[in-house]
Amino acid sequence: MTGMELMAKAEQALRSALVLLGAGDADGACNRAYYAMFDAARAALLAQGESVGKTHRGVLIAFHARFVKGGLVSPEIGRQIKHAESLRYFADYETDSLLREDAQEVVQQAEAFVAALRSLVLRGAQPPT
Repeated sequence: MTGMELMAKAEQALRSALVLLGAGDADGACNRAYYAMFDAARAALLAQGESVGKTHRGVLIAFHARFVKGGLVSPEIGRQIKHAESLRYFADYETDSLLREDAQEVVQQAEAFVAALRSLVLRGAQPPT
């Protein structure tokens, strides 16, 4: 799968998150928002020529090392994907449901995250000159 194909998958997950949020499914929206971010991170890694890893942890570690520490994205972007991961875990595995406000926040963060990484993928994940 190419970086652009993964970015298309991320954008589809983001559209799904918005639909689920609108339907009142906070847990589903959070799941799809996290996967939008996760696939965007994988797309950016591929665009940079990096391995996408075999695990969620591996992808998040590689993303943080290459993009956050490398100065290609803000530390806030790095924190957002970790926050989304923890909410997704709660949404998928706990018996309680997320609050709509939490889901709405993570969906908004996913929108900004995917947009930021889309520009990196489109320009080959090179730092601006």
